[in-house]
Amino acid sequence: MFAIKKIKLNYTEIIVFGTFAIIFMGGLLLSLPISSREGIPTPFSDSLFTAASAFCVTGLVIYDTYTHWSLFGQTVILLLIQIGGLGFMTVITLFSLFLRRRIGLKERRLLMESANTMKLGGIVLLVKKIIIRTAIFESIGAAVLTLSFYRQMGFKEGLYNGIFHSVSAFCNAGFDLMGKYGQNSSLTHFYDNPAVNFTVMALIVVGGLGFVVWDDIANKKLDYKHYHLHTKLVLTATLILIFGSAILFFIVERESGMAGLSLGQRLMASMFQSVTSRTAGFNTISQNGLSEGGTLLTIILMIIGGSPGSTAGGIKTTTFAVLLIGALSNAKQSTEISAFKKRLESDALKKASAITIIYMFAAISAVFLICSMQNFTLTEVMFEVFSALGTVGLSLGITSNLSLISKALIMLLMYGGKVGVLSVAMVLAERKEPAPLSRPLEKIIIG
Repeated sequence: MFAIKKIKLNYTEIIVFGTFAIIFMGGLLLSLPISSREGIPTPFSDSLFTAASAFCVTGLVIYDTYTHWSLFGQTVILLLIQIGGLGFMTVITLFSLFLRRRIGLKERRLLMESANTMKLGGIVLLVKKIIIRTAIFESIGAAVLTLSFYRQMGFKEGLYNGIFHSVSAFCNAGFDLMGKYGQNSSLTHFYDNPAVNFTVMALIVVGGLGFVVWDDIANKKLDYKHYHLHTKLVLTATLILIFGSAILFFIVERESGMAGLSLGQRLMASMFQSVTSRTAGFNTISQNGLSEGGTLLTIILMIIGGSPGSTAGGIKTTTFAVLLIGALSNAKQSTEISAFKKRLESDALKKASAITIIYMFAAISAVFLICSMQNFTLTEVMFEVFSALGTVGLSLGITSNLSLISKALIMLLMYGGKVGVLSVAMVLAERKEPAPLSRPLEKIIIG
């Protein structure tokens, strides 16, 4: 008899493969006839793409969510968004707590990896807080959006839309049910509605801050001085990116994407574009109407994304901040990297550089391959690729025209953007035992 070798997976591999399993199951459900409005099967490749987009909280779609998918299909998409936003380990823990099962050390380590928290102690308590606070934020958002929608849709449909868009916004997914006003129109029908705009923006920002940041703010209230360095970096980078980008959009889009809008509407549209571009995927103005400068700014924001341990994608705000701080420290010939009178750990810059290099390499490779295979403009492909990898969901309208291979590439990018490009690289990389010696040192010229 042959002995069956037991496969041992590390924590990162369990998260990566577990994520893939959920996406595959979602694809199977969406391919069923019951999932489409017409009651006919949806091609599995398109169903898998939609499931990947939903679970990876991206928002890129081949079919308009409202016009193509039935109530069952929309519910599957919403569940995938919620699970993807919270993290599947968080959802598993929720069921374990509900069934009163003991959560062991292995599960706690998986939770620590999944939630991107820095310590093992108190991880189950943190998960409980994540679930409760998520429910609170999404409920408040759903209530406000329901009040905004019911005048046009009636209470029942308004409530359903309020819940769907609240969950989608908080999880930074960008899926919408506004196809009734025009396919793939997103929130353009509500471009002048302050309640919808600011509620969605608030949900996106809160969801994109990160669970660890919530906990720090909840514990220390408004005592900014005693926040953890991570929280200070996240809040500072987020505020600068939101308001700085909004000012730039307001300036460059006055005669392009926002032409014809009043001053107040331009200010609101600029703020919304600034917030949504980093990870959410909703839009109140046409992305095809953006100027070249506005398109480039949107792509840059897609690359940066939200914050670690959140529902957002991108290289993350802390990675961006560490790269800037490291560059300034190097320019000053400083021997250490510090911020807010605290010294960063020595590996922070190395990890930030690795994430950014792998991220950009994956994106540029995908852009090259898709441009080689299909007749899209470079801008359209770059926009689509960075939107997928940053789990943003904004598009210039080429998603439904992608070939099967291009769709597969975009799915891989969404997947990598969700679980983390560094995590995927670690799983794919061949593991070798470190050499039991120190290599000779030799200098090279940099720059």
